[in-house]
Formats: sequence, structure tokens, C-alpha cells
Amino acid sequence: MAEAASMIEIVKPGLSTTVQDLGRPGYYHLGIPLSGAMDREALIAANLLVGNDEGAAALEAVFLGPEIRFAADAVVAVTGAEMPPKVDGIEQPGWTAFPVRAGQVLSFGFLKAGARAYIAVAGGLDVPVVLGSRSTYALGALGGHEGRPLKAGDCLPLGPARPVPEGRSLPADLRRIPEPVLRMLPGLYDHRVTPEAAERFLAETWKVAPEADRIGYRFRGGQPLAFVPREPPFGAGSDPSNIVDSGYPYGSIQVPGGTEPIVLHRDAVSGGGYFMIGTVISADMDLIGQLQPHQPVQFARTDMAGALAARRERTDRLARIRAALA
Repeated sequence: MAEAASMIEIVKPGLSTTVQDLGRPGYYHLGIPLSGAMDREALIAANLLVGNDEGAAALEAVFLGPEIRFAADAVVAVTGAEMPPKVDGIEQPGWTAFPVRAGQVLSFGFLKAGARAYIAVAGGLDVPVVLGSRSTYALGALGGHEGRPLKAGDCLPLGPARPVPEGRSLPADLRRIPEPVLRMLPGLYDHRVTPEAAERFLAETWKVAPEADRIGYRFRGGQPLAFVPREPPFGAGSDPSNIVDSGYPYGSIQVPGGTEPIVLHRDAVSGGGYFMIGTVISADMDLIGQLQPHQPVQFARTDMAGALAARRERTDRLARIRAALA
């Protein structure tokens, strides 16, 4: 009975719901990506609201929320996308800790803003740790619950919960809203495109493609890039967007064929043969995970000083979130 009482049951999985924490750093050189929450800030806030360590495992739900039955009383918080949580059909506030009683079902209303909701339960999801993380890397069938998105009937164990006051809420000014501009540093291979094409890339408005996912966010709508003529180096191939294989940092913007930019995200491969026009700065990577299909976006060039200043701003905001939920 004790084991059953510490479980949650997935009644309906939603569109794509996975177990995620802050990821498994240290294995990228082996081709195993970081994985973890696409919106790390929202995951941290959800965990702190329910008294968990900020890196505890929670659920990441994309576009459509799951239905979850609780076997025992619990405290839950939902952050990230505006996808109203409901307990037995009664709407609950987002970014706020609320109770769910034994036998009740947590469900979600229609998505109103953002793309990914984070569902933290006091105690955290006690799935096995794989290479230092509980995050799901579905492409490699690694981590999470059996290395895959959740299905109806899955039961997930919970860890021991700490006492936490119900109704604890994160102030609205600390809830970050997705912005339509992604700041980027120039890439190692931006010399492959003409200066005019590079400036046009920044001036144009792109739209999120429906294929955008945890591996990479694809964008459409701009004009094809013009490349500087060259004699293809051995191993690069004839396509002007090809290079001799290179490592990809997180946030790399590759443009296969010069037509549709792809920002590599948490589950991205670690290297390949497409040139990179730039790299989205770390402070803006969380924002990408909340972009919806067809949402307009622009890229903006920054420099290292600007990237470091943005990182300091993000660090300061996280400090305020921790202080508000201490």
C-alpha cells in the first residue's frame, strides 16, 4: 500500500509529456545531449513552489496537458505555458502551489499562451537516475520512464515530500514571457554567406515551423541565403551550406541548403556537416521552448559583452525567484 500511495497514474498522456529535470551535462562529447527541460527557469520555479530541490524531476507537457490521477494527497505547481490546471474539473491558479487529494484527477484546459507547461509534484518524480539525470532523451531511449514519452496507464513513483505551504505563488513580475527576438552571437561559419545575406537574415521575420521540437526549432518565411563562392573542401560535398563535419554548440543556428534556420536545442545531435550562421545566447534558450508554431521571430546580433550581460540578468532573476520562494 505504501508503494501505491506514492504513485501518480497517467490517465491520458496529452500530446507529448515526458519526465525532465535540469539535464545530464558531461556527455555531449559522446553524442549524448544535455536533454532536460526546454524552459529550465519554469522547471526551477515549479519545483521551488512545491518545496523540491530546483533540479528535481517533473513533467514537461507540450501544447496539450495530460490527465493524472493521484493515489495520495500531494501538492502540485504548474508553470511555463498558460495551460490552466484543473483538479476534478475545478480550475487552479498557475505558478502557485495547490493541493490535490487522493483519488482526484489533475487535468488541463486549452493552451492560451506559450508551448510547454511544467508540472511539479512535492517529492519529485522518483524514476531511475541514468548518467546523473532523470531526464527523458527519447531519441536515444534513455532516462525518464522507459526512455519515452508517457502513455496511458503509466505509474510514476514520487519521492518523499517536504512540508510546504499551499497557496505559495510566484509574483507575476518574475514570470518570464516569451519574446519575439532571439539574440545570437556570430557563428564560426558565418563567413560562408555574403554580408548582404547575413544582414537580410537579421532583418527578416521568421516563423516557427510545425516541426519544431526538442531536437531543434525550425523557422521558415525568410529568403534563401546567398553563399560566397568556393571550391568545396574534401568531405564537405557540393551543397554550399555543407562543411567538413564540426561540433555543434547548444543554440547553434544551422541553415541546411540556406533556406530554413534550425536552432539546435536540448536533445540535439552534437555535430554534423551543416554550417552555422550563429548561436543563440544561453539566456534566450528557455524562450525558444515556449514558442508556438507560426509565431513570428527575429534574430538579433549581439557580442560577447551583451551575451554575458544577459546571462547576469538571468542569474539575478533566478536569485529573485529563489528568494521569493524561500
